[in-house]
Amino acid sequence: MLKTILLVGAGGAAGSVARYMTSCLMLFSGTLWGIFPWPTLTVNTLGSLFVGLLFACGIGSDAGLLAVTGFCGGFTTFSTFSLETVAMLRAGHISHAVAYMALSLLICLGATWLGWFIGEKIK
Repeated sequence: MLKTILLVGAGGAAGSVARYMTSCLMLFSGTLWGIFPWPTLTVNTLGSLFVGLLFACGIGSDAGLLAVTGFCGGFTTFSTFSLETVAMLRAGHISHAVAYMALSLLICLGATWLGWFIGEKIK
């Protein structure tokens, strides 16, 4: 159990730092920010690409804990959402995948909206 926690923690720390550095590099390199969150889209895209690549290559359990659960989880949780959705689609569970996508979008946006509302009331 301790080994698992250390693998996930080390990967998560590295992923979080990589996310921060990616965003900083994009902002400092003059990438247009404006109203659209390009750095977040970039890390979500890169994380999704990386997790797909790792699973296609048949990553092992310890390496998977470090790279997928840890690094990709710290870099972007959207990569996990993408992996689960693609896995359902590849398994032919199209209605489940569509429901998961729709529910994730609606419920998570709703929860964010509600949290923001409650936070403003508390403030």
